[in-house]
Amino acid sequence: MFSLFPKRPAAGHVPRRQWLRMMAAGAGAPLLANTVLAARESTLTGNGTDAPLSHPPTARHLISIFLCGGPSQPDLWDLKPEAPVGVRSVFQPIDTTVPGIQFGSLIPRVAQHADKLAVIRSLTHDNNDHNFAIARVLLGQLPERVTEVHAARDDHPGIGAILHRVLGPVGDSPAWVVLPRPFTTYSPPYKGQSGGFLGPAWDPITLRKEAKGSLTDAAVELDAIRLPEGVDSRRLQARSALAREFETLQVPSPGTDRGQLPAPLSLQRMEAAYSEAFDLVTTSAARRAFDLDREPDRVRDRYGRNEYGQSFLLARRLIEAGVRTVNLFWTFFDTKGCQFNLWDNHGVASDVCGIDGQLTGVQQLTHEYCTPSFDRSFSALLEDLADRGLLDETLVSVAGEFGRTPQINQWNGRDHWAHCYTQLLAGGGVRGGQVYGASDRQGAWVKDNPVTPDDFAATILHAFGLAPETAVLHPTGRPVRITTGQPVTALF
Repeated sequence: MFSLFPKRPAAGHVPRRQWLRMMAAGAGAPLLANTVLAARESTLTGNGTDAPLSHPPTARHLISIFLCGGPSQPDLWDLKPEAPVGVRSVFQPIDTTVPGIQFGSLIPRVAQHADKLAVIRSLTHDNNDHNFAIARVLLGQLPERVTEVHAARDDHPGIGAILHRVLGPVGDSPAWVVLPRPFTTYSPPYKGQSGGFLGPAWDPITLRKEAKGSLTDAAVELDAIRLPEGVDSRRLQARSALAREFETLQVPSPGTDRGQLPAPLSLQRMEAAYSEAFDLVTTSAARRAFDLDREPDRVRDRYGRNEYGQSFLLARRLIEAGVRTVNLFWTFFDTKGCQFNLWDNHGVASDVCGIDGQLTGVQQLTHEYCTPSFDRSFSALLEDLADRGLLDETLVSVAGEFGRTPQINQWNGRDHWAHCYTQLLAGGGVRGGQVYGASDRQGAWVKDNPVTPDDFAATILHAFGLAPETAVLHPTGRPVRITTGQPVTALF
């Protein structure tokens, strides 16, 4: 459940220590322990770099929202009302809370929070293919092997892993959580969702919500921190005590004095991981944060009773509990499990996933799985973070792998366009109510202040006090820069 790269023991073989722990504490504990091993590694080996922060950080938390498929900036937040027919949006521009900044009529609630947003209208790169663009945007740079897009253990670490490694653990909360499931498209997870070469200890906790029914009220929850049926907290405490007793039964090798030999570092790490896993299951604020039933119905309704709204609400709860990084992936699964890249609003010539028959690009954008849910959930998140005093220290990003073409196609939709598109930042020290960069008159090309996905990632890291030249160590001992981009410091 927790690792993108699970390791299995040899067939038929379970190590003695693991067997004893499984018998004493239950089969779920070893799996959960892997997710907290990183915190202990930090305290035993250091944070992975001796470089201090290059400047005072402005953010303590990150919520990274990825709109899978490529949201349509000409219809959402970079409208061109003076452009000719066939280019200008069929949706009307509306005023926002910031004079001079207009959004599309698709997102009226978000428009009321423009004063919290930095609208970057000059994102650019050169690849209109979903797979390659997704890998670059999620990783924050080009993969070392540019033709490989899926997660591998020798990848550059994802941003959540970098922040964890360099800044250290966050108390008894997980450092990095992925909602509502790892992002795939009938494939292995894409790059940017793992600890990469830092190792599995730096991978995120990943929820595994069933890949179906995105518009239903199915629970978004972390099953692994729920106690098994028939096991209450008292019984779990007894199992933990029994596991500790088994530890005392270790027999030293002939001629050695176990009391004079420190436990191997690997054993220290694992034992500490089990202890912290036990805390996560039984007492931590993070465990409570995963329980959405603690929220009033009116709040859950405000966010939206589907996997999008409930994931956004869970992100806010996790940030309150101390989690540093939360990734949110927005794609669509119907009730049968058919996946549809809903932000990819070309329009469709044939039925997709049995959703309302054939859909034009306009119908895709206005479907409940797209802008209506986004407008509701994202505006609720911004309002909630601000009301609770969390937005100032929480950086919120909204990104896609690219944008959409200026030209409207034959299905009343728009096609892939990476050459000029828009992304958003809010909170975490970023000045709200601003537009950075500009597209040309038809929204086809960057007019000024180009920003690459690499620069966008560097800007996120900058908010945490990290300069691009900050390094993490590769297993070979080679220092590796945390980003190939340059931060857009004018946003702060």
